[in-house]
Amino acid sequence: MIHHIVVARFKEGTPQQEAAEIVAALRVLPSRIPEIRHYQVGLDILHSARSYDFALVSAFDDLAALERYRAHPDHVPVAQRLQAVSQNMIAVDFEL
Repeated sequence: MIHHIVVARFKEGTPQQEAAEIVAALRVLPSRIPEIRHYQVGLDILHSARSYDFALVSAFDDLAALERYRAHPDHVPVAQRLQAVSQNMIAVDFEL
């Protein structure tokens, strides 16, 4: 099982509505992309000095399934939208 985690810090001035729309768009992906085995996405609620604004935790059977998800036509536009509002984004992919 491949676990894919993404966290992002939004650019100053990113509207809350934009962030909420991105999360909503991501939350529909499990119903459209069969490779997704586990999928959680949300916005930070603490807003501490070390907090990031966004997190996604997902799981896939293998690297090939992760790559199909990354290239999927329903995923690509929302990923681009997230990148556009992010000043910093980090990801980690690991196998368990």
